[in-house]
Amino acid sequence: MAQPACVASLSGVAAILTLTGPFNTDEVMRHLPRFAYWSTIVVLCYSLGYFGTRFADMRAGSGAGLTSRLLIATPLTGIGVLAVVYLLNGLALNYWASGRDLAIIAGNVFVISSIITAIFFVANNSAEQNTARFTPPPILDRIPFDKRGPLVALSVEDHYVRVRTTKGEELVLMRLGDAIKEVGDTEGLQVHRSHWIALPQVTAANRKGDGAVLTLTDGPDVPVSRANVGKLKEAGLLPR
Repeated sequence: MAQPACVASLSGVAAILTLTGPFNTDEVMRHLPRFAYWSTIVVLCYSLGYFGTRFADMRAGSGAGLTSRLLIATPLTGIGVLAVVYLLNGLALNYWASGRDLAIIAGNVFVISSIITAIFFVANNSAEQNTARFTPPPILDRIPFDKRGPLVALSVEDHYVRVRTTKGEELVLMRLGDAIKEVGDTEGLQVHRSHWIALPQVTAANRKGDGAVLTLTDGPDVPVSRANVGKLKEAGLLPR
Protein backbone atom coordinates (compact mmCIF):
# COMPACT_ATOMS: atom_id res chain seq x y z
CA MET A 1 0.00 0.00 0.00
CA ALA A 2 3.03 2.26 0.27
CA GLN A 3 3.48 2.09 -3.51
CA PRO A 4 1.62 4.84 -5.43
CA ALA A 5 1.11 2.47 -8.37
CA CYS A 6 -0.65 -0.03 -6.11
CA VAL A 7 -2.96 2.61 -4.64
CA ALA A 8 -3.77 3.97 -8.10
CA SER A 9 -4.53 0.48 -9.42
CA LEU A 10 -6.83 -0.39 -6.53
CA SER A 11 -8.61 2.96 -6.83
CA GLY A 12 -9.09 2.36 -10.55
CA VAL A 13 -10.56 -1.10 -9.96
CA ALA A 14 -12.93 0.32 -7.33
CA ALA A 15 -14.01 3.09 -9.72
CA ILE A 16 -14.72 0.60 -12.51
CA LEU A 17 -16.76 -1.61 -10.19
CA THR A 18 -18.66 1.46 -8.97
CA LEU A 19 -19.57 2.48 -12.51
CA THR A 20 -20.49 -1.00 -13.72
CA GLY A 21 -22.32 -1.94 -10.51
CA PRO A 22 -21.98 -5.73 -10.67
CA PHE A 23 -24.11 -8.07 -8.51
CA ASN A 24 -26.97 -5.55 -8.61
CA THR A 25 -25.08 -3.01 -6.50
CA ASP A 26 -26.07 -0.32 -9.00
CA GLU A 27 -29.72 -0.94 -8.13
CA VAL A 28 -29.44 -0.80 -4.34
CA MET A 29 -26.75 1.87 -3.82
CA ARG A 30 -26.08 5.40 -4.94
CA HIS A 31 -22.69 6.25 -6.43
CA LEU A 32 -20.86 7.46 -3.31
CA PRO A 33 -21.92 4.59 -1.01
CA ARG A 34 -21.26 2.18 -3.88
CA PHE A 35 -17.74 3.53 -4.30
CA ALA A 36 -17.11 3.17 -0.55
CA TYR A 37 -18.50 -0.37 -0.67
CA TRP A 38 -16.33 -1.50 -3.59
CA SER A 39 -13.25 0.32 -2.30
CA THR A 40 -13.53 -1.55 0.99
CA ILE A 41 -13.93 -4.89 -0.77
CA VAL A 42 -11.05 -4.22 -3.19
CA VAL A 43 -8.59 -3.16 -0.49
CA LEU A 44 -9.49 -5.95 1.95
CA CYS A 45 -9.53 -8.65 -0.72
CA TYR A 46 -6.21 -7.48 -2.15
CA SER A 47 -4.70 -7.54 1.34
CA LEU A 48 -6.06 -11.03 2.00
CA GLY A 49 -4.71 -12.23 -1.32
CA TYR A 50 -1.31 -10.70 -0.63
CA PHE A 51 -0.94 -12.33 2.78
CA GLY A 52 -2.41 -15.59 1.46
CA THR A 53 0.23 -15.84 -1.26
CA ARG A 54 3.01 -14.90 1.16
CA PHE A 55 1.84 -17.55 3.62
CA ALA A 56 1.70 -20.11 0.79
CA ASP A 57 5.27 -19.24 -0.21
CA MET A 58 6.51 -19.74 3.35
CA ARG A 59 4.46 -22.88 3.97
CA ALA A 60 5.29 -24.62 0.69
CA GLY A 61 8.96 -23.61 0.68
CA SER A 62 11.07 -21.78 -1.86
CA GLY A 63 11.47 -24.82 -4.10
CA ALA A 64 7.75 -25.61 -4.33
CA GLY A 65 5.97 -25.53 -7.66
CA LEU A 66 3.12 -23.29 -8.71
CA THR A 67 0.43 -25.94 -8.17
CA SER A 68 1.36 -26.73 -4.57
CA ARG A 69 1.48 -23.05 -3.68
CA LEU A 70 -1.90 -22.44 -5.30
CA LEU A 71 -3.43 -25.32 -3.33
CA ILE A 72 -2.49 -23.48 -0.14
CA ALA A 73 -3.18 -19.89 -1.17
CA THR A 74 -6.49 -20.36 -3.02
CA PRO A 75 -8.63 -21.79 -0.18
CA LEU A 76 -7.12 -19.35 2.34
CA THR A 77 -7.84 -16.37 0.10
CA GLY A 78 -11.29 -17.68 -0.83
CA ILE A 79 -12.37 -18.15 2.78
CA GLY A 80 -11.10 -14.72 3.75
CA VAL A 81 -12.76 -12.97 0.82
CA LEU A 82 -16.04 -14.80 1.45
CA ALA A 83 -16.01 -13.63 5.07
CA VAL A 84 -15.38 -10.03 3.96
CA VAL A 85 -18.16 -10.09 1.37
CA TYR A 86 -20.62 -11.77 3.74
CA LEU A 87 -19.99 -9.33 6.62
CA LEU A 88 -19.92 -6.25 4.41
CA ASN A 89 -23.18 -7.20 2.71
CA GLY A 90 -24.76 -7.76 6.10
CA LEU A 91 -23.50 -4.53 7.66
CA ALA A 92 -23.94 -2.26 4.63
CA LEU A 93 -27.05 -3.77 3.03
CA ASN A 94 -28.56 -5.77 5.88
CA TYR A 95 -28.33 -8.76 3.58
CA TRP A 96 -27.25 -11.88 5.47
CA ALA A 97 -27.14 -14.54 2.79
CA SER A 98 -28.07 -18.10 3.63
CA GLY A 99 -28.90 -21.36 1.94
CA ARG A 100 -28.83 -21.29 -1.86
CA ASP A 101 -27.89 -17.57 -2.01
CA LEU A 102 -24.88 -18.15 0.24
CA ALA A 103 -23.80 -21.12 -1.89
CA ILE A 104 -23.98 -19.00 -5.06
CA ILE A 105 -21.97 -16.19 -3.46
CA ALA A 106 -19.37 -18.67 -2.16
CA GLY A 107 -19.04 -20.25 -5.60
CA ASN A 108 -18.53 -16.89 -7.28
CA VAL A 109 -16.03 -15.79 -4.65
CA PHE A 110 -13.94 -18.97 -4.87
CA VAL A 111 -13.85 -18.96 -8.69
CA ILE A 112 -12.85 -15.29 -8.90
CA SER A 113 -10.33 -15.63 -6.05
CA SER A 114 -8.74 -18.69 -7.68
CA ILE A 115 -8.33 -16.93 -11.02
CA ILE A 116 -6.88 -13.74 -9.53
CA THR A 117 -4.57 -15.68 -7.18
CA ALA A 118 -3.25 -17.75 -10.11
CA ILE A 119 -2.63 -14.57 -12.12
CA PHE A 120 -0.69 -13.02 -9.25
CA PHE A 121 1.44 -16.15 -8.80
CA VAL A 122 2.28 -16.35 -12.51
CA ALA A 123 3.11 -12.63 -12.65
CA ASN A 124 5.29 -12.83 -9.53
CA ASN A 125 7.10 -15.91 -10.84
CA SER A 126 7.89 -14.15 -14.11
CA ALA A 127 9.16 -11.06 -12.29
CA GLU A 128 11.32 -13.15 -9.94
CA GLN A 129 12.80 -15.13 -12.83
CA ASN A 130 13.64 -11.96 -14.75
CA THR A 131 15.26 -10.47 -11.66
CA ALA A 132 17.27 -13.63 -11.04
CA ARG A 133 18.47 -13.75 -14.65
CA PHE A 134 19.63 -10.11 -14.66
CA THR A 135 23.08 -9.49 -13.22
CA PRO A 136 24.13 -5.83 -13.33
CA PRO A 137 27.33 -5.34 -15.37
CA PRO A 138 30.38 -4.54 -13.19
CA ILE A 139 30.91 -1.29 -15.12
CA LEU A 140 27.79 0.12 -13.45
CA ASP A 141 29.55 0.00 -10.07
CA ARG A 142 31.73 2.85 -11.34
CA ILE A 143 28.88 5.32 -11.92
CA PRO A 144 26.33 7.01 -9.59
CA PHE A 145 23.24 5.04 -8.53
CA ASP A 146 20.82 7.36 -10.29
CA LYS A 147 22.52 6.70 -13.63
CA ARG A 148 22.64 2.92 -13.38
CA GLY A 149 20.47 1.23 -15.98
CA PRO A 150 20.76 -0.92 -19.11
CA LEU A 151 23.96 -0.09 -20.99
CA VAL A 152 23.61 1.85 -24.23
CA ALA A 153 27.19 2.63 -25.31
CA LEU A 154 30.78 3.16 -24.23
CA SER A 155 32.79 5.92 -25.94
CA VAL A 156 36.37 7.13 -25.58
CA GLU A 157 36.98 10.78 -24.61
CA ASP A 158 40.67 11.57 -24.05
CA HIS A 159 41.74 9.29 -21.18
CA TYR A 160 38.16 8.65 -20.12
CA VAL A 161 35.32 6.38 -21.18
CA ARG A 162 31.84 7.85 -21.34
CA VAL A 163 29.47 5.21 -19.96
CA ARG A 164 26.01 5.79 -21.42
CA THR A 165 22.95 4.07 -19.96
CA THR A 166 19.20 4.51 -20.37
CA LYS A 167 19.29 6.66 -17.21
CA GLY A 168 22.18 8.98 -18.03
CA GLU A 169 25.91 9.04 -18.67
CA GLU A 170 29.12 9.41 -16.72
CA LEU A 171 32.84 9.77 -17.51
CA VAL A 172 35.06 7.06 -16.01
CA LEU A 173 38.85 7.14 -15.97
CA MET A 174 39.80 3.87 -17.69
CA ARG A 175 40.63 2.36 -21.08
CA LEU A 176 37.90 1.29 -23.47
CA GLY A 177 39.27 -2.27 -23.59
CA ASP A 178 39.02 -2.57 -19.81
CA ALA A 179 35.53 -1.06 -19.83
CA ILE A 180 34.36 -3.59 -22.42
CA LYS A 181 35.55 -6.40 -20.16
CA GLU A 182 33.10 -5.11 -17.53
CA VAL A 183 29.89 -5.09 -19.60
CA GLY A 184 28.96 -8.51 -18.19
CA ASP A 185 26.23 -10.37 -20.07
CA THR A 186 25.18 -7.31 -22.08
CA GLU A 187 25.12 -8.26 -25.75
CA GLY A 188 27.20 -5.73 -27.68
CA LEU A 189 29.86 -4.97 -30.27
CA GLN A 190 32.90 -2.76 -30.55
CA VAL A 191 32.07 -0.94 -33.78
CA HIS A 192 34.89 1.58 -33.76
CA ARG A 193 38.20 1.97 -32.00
CA SER A 194 36.47 4.56 -29.81
CA HIS A 195 32.98 3.06 -29.48
CA TRP A 196 31.19 0.00 -28.11
CA ILE A 197 27.40 -0.34 -28.38
CA ALA A 198 24.77 -2.54 -26.73
CA LEU A 199 22.90 -4.37 -29.49
CA PRO A 200 19.45 -4.23 -27.79
CA GLN A 201 19.72 -0.42 -27.78
CA VAL A 202 20.21 -0.04 -31.55
CA THR A 203 17.14 1.47 -33.22
CA ALA A 204 18.55 2.06 -36.73
CA ALA A 205 21.64 1.26 -38.81
CA ASN A 206 22.53 3.06 -42.05
CA ARG A 207 25.47 2.88 -44.42
CA LYS A 208 27.61 6.02 -44.69
CA GLY A 209 30.43 5.85 -47.20
CA ASP A 210 32.60 2.83 -46.43
CA GLY A 211 31.29 2.67 -42.89
CA ALA A 212 27.95 3.07 -41.17
CA VAL A 213 26.09 5.05 -38.52
CA LEU A 214 24.06 3.60 -35.65
CA THR A 215 21.12 5.34 -33.98
CA LEU A 216 20.63 4.30 -30.35
CA THR A 217 17.79 4.66 -27.87
CA ASP A 218 19.66 7.44 -26.05
CA GLY A 219 22.32 9.94 -27.00
CA PRO A 220 24.07 10.83 -30.25
CA ASP A 221 24.59 8.51 -33.21
CA VAL A 222 27.65 6.26 -33.17
CA PRO A 223 29.95 5.84 -36.19
CA VAL A 224 30.96 2.40 -37.41
CA SER A 225 34.37 2.01 -39.01
CA ARG A 226 34.76 0.21 -42.32
CA ALA A 227 36.58 -2.67 -40.63
CA ASN A 228 33.57 -3.31 -38.38
CA VAL A 229 30.77 -3.16 -40.94
CA GLY A 230 31.01 -6.95 -41.25
CA LYS A 231 30.08 -7.30 -37.57
CA LEU A 232 26.85 -5.39 -38.18
CA LYS A 233 26.00 -7.66 -41.11
CA GLU A 234 26.60 -10.74 -38.97
CA ALA A 235 24.35 -9.27 -36.26
CA GLY A 236 21.61 -8.70 -38.82
CA LEU A 237 21.70 -4.90 -38.56
CA LEU A 238 22.78 -4.42 -42.18
CA PRO A 239 22.05 -6.49 -45.30
CA ARG A 240 24.82 -8.86 -46.34
